[in-house]
Order: sequence, then C-alpha cells, then structure tokens
Amino acid sequence: MEGNALALSHFRTRAGSPLLLSADASSTERKNSAGANGGLFRCLFLEGRSRPSRYDAGAPPSRAGISGVPKLDPKFSNKGAGTNKAPIINFEVSHHRAVAAVRLLRADKGKAFVDLLNEKANDSAENEMGYVERTLGFSTRHLDDRDIRLVTVIVAGTVRWKRYIDFLIMSLCSDEKVFSKMEPLLLQILRIGFFEILKLNVPAYAVVDENVRLAKVALRPGAGNMVNAILRKLLSLKETDSLPLPKIEGDDRAQARALSIIYSHPVWMVRRWIRFLGKEEALKLMDWNNSDPYFSLRVNTTNGYTRDDLINRLEDLQVHYEKSIMDEFVRIREGMQAVLQAGLLKEGMCAVQDESAGLVVSVVDPQPGETIMDCCAAPGGKTLFMASRLAGQGKIWALDINKGRLRILMEAAKCHSLDDIITDVHGDLRLYAKESTAKYDKVLLDAPCSGLGVLSKRADLRWNRQFEDLEELICLQDELLDSASLLVKPGGVLIYSTCSIDHEENENRITAFVQRHPEFILQGVHGYVPAEFITDKGFYSSSPTKHSLDGAFAARLVRSLH
Repeated sequence: MEGNALALSHFRTRAGSPLLLSADASSTERKNSAGANGGLFRCLFLEGRSRPSRYDAGAPPSRAGISGVPKLDPKFSNKGAGTNKAPIINFEVSHHRAVAAVRLLRADKGKAFVDLLNEKANDSAENEMGYVERTLGFSTRHLDDRDIRLVTVIVAGTVRWKRYIDFLIMSLCSDEKVFSKMEPLLLQILRIGFFEILKLNVPAYAVVDENVRLAKVALRPGAGNMVNAILRKLLSLKETDSLPLPKIEGDDRAQARALSIIYSHPVWMVRRWIRFLGKEEALKLMDWNNSDPYFSLRVNTTNGYTRDDLINRLEDLQVHYEKSIMDEFVRIREGMQAVLQAGLLKEGMCAVQDESAGLVVSVVDPQPGETIMDCCAAPGGKTLFMASRLAGQGKIWALDINKGRLRILMEAAKCHSLDDIITDVHGDLRLYAKESTAKYDKVLLDAPCSGLGVLSKRADLRWNRQFEDLEELICLQDELLDSASLLVKPGGVLIYSTCSIDHEENENRITAFVQRHPEFILQGVHGYVPAEFITDKGFYSSSPTKHSLDGAFAARLVRSLH
C-alpha cells in the first residue's frame, strides 16, 4: 500500500504505517542489519518510493559565487579546505530552508520521505547534510530540534499543497513557459516561500529575504531576483485579498478540476469522493487530509508499562497529549522528535500506531493460547499489538514477502519482549498458502491497498496514486484473500483489513469473497469495537471526518466446521 511505483508483486508495504524520513530506500535496505537499536527506529517506518523527476539530486546545479576552493567570503567556513572530507559551510543562508529545498527535490525523485524527519536514527542528520552539500555545493550548520521540526512542517505542507501552490506560481509568472521551464531547485524555493506566506503566516520580510538569499547563493543572482519579484507579487495579492483561484462552475468534471486545485488533490480522487460521499463530506475529507496529522503512541504493556507511565514521561518532556478512546493509546500533535530522541521507542516503552490500526486488532480479538497467522505482517505494528494481547500464551506467525522488513519486525519484537511469541516467515502468501498444511485459529490479512484513509499522514501519497492502481490492487486483494482463506482451520476466523476508505477495496471485496467461498460466513464486529465504528452491515470502519482517526476497515469471516 505504498506509492504507485511499488511493484505489486512486492505487496507488503502498508501505506498507513508511520515513516522514517532520513535516508533513501537503498540506504535503508543497506542498514537493515545494522543492529537492534537502528532497527527499533526503522521498524516504525516505510521504504522510499521511486518516481521520475526533472532534477538530478546527485549533481549540484550551476551557480555563481561558490566553489570548492579555499578563497571564500567571511560568511563561509574554510576549515579543512583542500581536503575531500571538509564541507564548505555557508552561515548566511537559512539552513532549514536549504535542507527543506533539497529534501523536496529528492522527494520529487522518490528518494526521500516527507512526513517525519528523525535526526538520530540511521545517522540521518549526517545524511541530510551530505545531500545538501552534494546538491548545492555547500553545507549548512547542524540542524537542532527546532530546525528539524521546521523542515518537517515545511516539506510535508509544501507537498500537500503542491497543486494549489503551483497554480498560483504559474498565475503570477509572466508567461506559462516561465513556469514549465523553471529549474527544479528554483521551483522548490518558490514553493517553500508560497507555503510559508499562505499557510504558516511567517513574517513577510523573513520569507522574502531568506528565500531570495537562498536562490542567489544556491543558483545565481538572477534567480534571487525572480524569487523576490514573484514573492512580493504574492504578498501584494494576499494583502488585497485578490489571490487568483479557479471558479467552481460548469459540469461535474470542471467543478472537480477547480476543487482539485483549491484543495490540492488529484482530480480523480475529488470526483470519486463527491460521487460516493457527497460534496460536503468530500470537502471535509480533503480539509482533514491537508491538516497537520495527529500521531498516536501505544504503550507496551508487555514490558510492564502503563499508559500513566507513558503520560508521565510525556509530561517530563513537555509534550502535550490527549488520552485516546483506547486504553493503551495516547495522542500527540507535536513533540514526536522529543519522543524519539528521549528513547521511548528504543527502550520499548511504546510504539507509534494509530488507533484505527489498534481497533483492527480489537476486531481480531487475540486470546491467550490461540495460533494466529499475520499474512502481510511488516512493518509489524499489528503483529506486536496482537502478541501483547496473548499474555504470553499462544503463537503468532508473521509472514511477509520482504525479508529485510521481517528482520526489522523481529528486532522490534525483541525490544518489546515478544520475540518468543512471534515467528517470522519469509515468503509470498500466494505460494505459501498452496504449499503449507498448517491451519490457524485466526488469520489476519491486512491487505495492501490504496491508502486513501491515511493521506493526512502520507503527504505525498495522493500524488503517487493513480486511478488505475485501484484495479490492480483489487485483483491483488482478491488473490490474497483466497490464499489467506486456505490457512483458516474449520471454525476459525479470517479477518480482512485495509487502511482505505474506498468501498471497492473494502465492502465489495468481502461481498465478492463470500460469493466465491460459501464456506465462510460474515460475522459482525459487534462487541469487538465501539458501536460508532460499526457499519450497518456489521463491518468495522473508521472515518477521518467522523472519528478524527485514520480511515480503516475490517471484516470478520468465520469458516464453517464442515
């Protein structure tokens, strides 16, 4: 359920999982065996996506005024000049904006994540500086915690609002060709400036001065002049409340195109949501997707911690929180960096997991002594939560097609003192189910899906998804459901779940499955989750707009005894 560039044959990547935003996919894979401490962070995050970009992040753009020779202006440090290892440090440019611009370039190319920046895991601070130096030809000073938060906010927000921002930039350019032929780095600097002015309300003088300086230093004086002119024009239009916007008029298609710009979503999503949810609900959903996401922490009771213990640590860290509807969970909107750097995840006190995923585990209802197969287990959030519910009695088999991610899952299991309950199985579910004779009390298929329920946390996913992906995913979901059903013992339970809000991936898949497999009977989720999450047909469904949680779905299917 990752980006649309993920080969569907590698079906186990969940769009709803939290993300590590430090290294590209290849470097993450290289470090999978770096040891338990690194894996404890990596287990919470996903791999990168790959999609085309107009920019080669490996080659610095041509510009005037900066070179590798030691003859520098006082604003640069030439410590160690003449060696290959000593970076040229520019103390004049806005360091967090420089890092954000490079990260946006790399995200466009599919080699960086956008939703969370973790300074300590996988040496990401050093990686960030390395990318900046290779791209711009100079480095900036070390990022502190405030800088990391700013980079995270700017990058995620700029990506969310990309369509809206690009519409404005194009409108303010003297010629449409100016926008279409704009250098990628210059475009990213402008996008940052527009986002700061329109959504962050950063003081105008700071936005203009800092982004102009970055463009001049990283590119050339003429680029800075263009940034200055366009940003000042934007400020003038904002002050007079005369920003250009498309009119919502014409037929359904034309209105959807206008709304896709105003709310910065793909047209196909807008049309689909208006059709199935209604216009009012579709607009609420897009507002939710564009808002800063909550993150939820699940306390690890297996290690003896309680939610009160977690709350006390959050209070010590001055991280604002609110209690969740689920006893094991606490919600935070800010302060994730403090949680990570304080070591709460590494020491096994808690894990990052949305309540919507926790409610799927409630639908599974693991009981001590049961045998459970988690068919598409990595990165393992539900696996660990199910294992903790077994109270030391029973067994979970965690199957996944990605061997590296299974290794990360097992490192996390060890950290949570659950490695004696969880056994990893590397393989393709479709092949494994044909070859295995084992049967289980419960089988969870948390299927790869579009991830349309988690777009607030996955800022870039909306741009990586195409309508055509749904058809491929639906076929894959049917194949996996058929395979998972072979592993359920008579009288056992099959649980199907997604982090999608699309009926084609959810209710329709269950309806089609029951028609193919009359030996399975739909069982309502009444008594397993609160009534507000139960649909008329007895499915579990969480809605971002109704419940302020990620969107998710689950169904219980009982296999007959004969």
